Amino acid sequence: MKVLVFGGSGKIGSAVAWDLAPDNEVEAIGIVGRHEAALDKVKNWIGSKKVFPHILDINDKKAAIDLMKKYDVGVLTLPNRQTSYKVVHFAIEAGLDIVDTIEEFHRTPDAYETEGLELPEGMELAEYGEWLHKRACENDVTFVDGMGFAPGLSNITLGDGIRKIDVAERAVARVGGIPSKAAAVRHPLRYMITWAFEHVLREYMIKLNVVKDGKIVEVDAATALEKFRFNKLGRDEELECAITPGMPSFLFTRKQLKDFAEKTVRWPGHWQGIYTLKECGMLDIGPVDFKGVKIVPREFLLSIITPRLKPDKDETDVCVMYNTLEGKKDGRNVKIEYFMWDEADTKNNISSMMRATGYPMAITARMIGRGEIKAKGIVAPEDAVFGDLYQKFIVELKKRGIEILEVMT
Repeated sequence: MKVLVFGGSGKIGSAVAWDLAPDNEVEAIGIVGRHEAALDKVKNWIGSKKVFPHILDINDKKAAIDLMKKYDVGVLTLPNRQTSYKVVHFAIEAGLDIVDTIEEFHRTPDAYETEGLELPEGMELAEYGEWLHKRACENDVTFVDGMGFAPGLSNITLGDGIRKIDVAERAVARVGGIPSKAAAVRHPLRYMITWAFEHVLREYMIKLNVVKDGKIVEVDAATALEKFRFNKLGRDEELECAITPGMPSFLFTRKQLKDFAEKTVRWPGHWQGIYTLKECGMLDIGPVDFKGVKIVPREFLLSIITPRLKPDKDETDVCVMYNTLEGKKDGRNVKIEYFMWDEADTKNNISSMMRATGYPMAITARMIGRGEIKAKGIVAPEDAVFGDLYQKFIVELKKRGIEILEVMT
């Protein structure tokens, strides 16, 4: 099996390659990026002769497709929709099976956050996702869309729960990457950057869809603040969460749910700080006049706060998941809870976000390469990993020290 990792010089991409390297089934791992030095650094860190750096301009369609045809499975750990859709489009044309981590569900593109997305001539945004799905089916391509931590682990756990009960009524996914408790008190907003903070702030400001009373409705992000206690897996912590985008596929694949939302987990105090910044206009993207100069408030804030949010030496992160599903089984009310508390691998310098996102992608790539995931077209995680394959997935995570506890009452 040969696996090609786009974004291979980034943190998530490097974690995918790291996980694949010791596997005897994997004979070659291509890592794709724009800078030779960054790719060489990842290759040297992994220390495997299986790793092959590829410098590529993803705007070069011919070069991209030629490279894709040399591999069996592609893993996309790209930073935005513009690049993700482009590489997805090329992969489908090349006949390359792929797994992507971005929270967008490509079959139903987000109308608000297109980020310079380039559409085929004469095609509307609403048509593009179905066109990609149809082309993937025609080209016998499996595209597992939105696999990682959240979306990803959040999708497959709740998806498995829904299959276990007779009537699924309400589901909430509570997920988030946070600093360790010791690190949180040293940073503004009780937060530490584990991935692009600009993207995080954007997700706090947009509108998104949730399910309420059986209907898809639009709400503001960062609303419906909820406090909860995480008291499993040897932890006992008070945490908070609020609505954010992250599992859009569920709106279309699990229409039986009367209520559904995904919420981002943070330490207490974070959301209150965000609300203050929003009220002051510091998260706005409309230019304002400052002493005769036009500045964008969010860009100015990022320039000030980003250095203060970067991890200091020896500071680590945590990935938390607490999902709940409520419904009926055998005529009785039932509740299924999923708990995960994952910490960084300090020995190998792998953050928890790298682990919780990169390892599920690497496991999924293997499953696609082996033909264990058989569905074609754009496939949501909850429809790709289920039944015996779900149990196998959970075992593979546990081998890597990522434990997901399921409790049914």
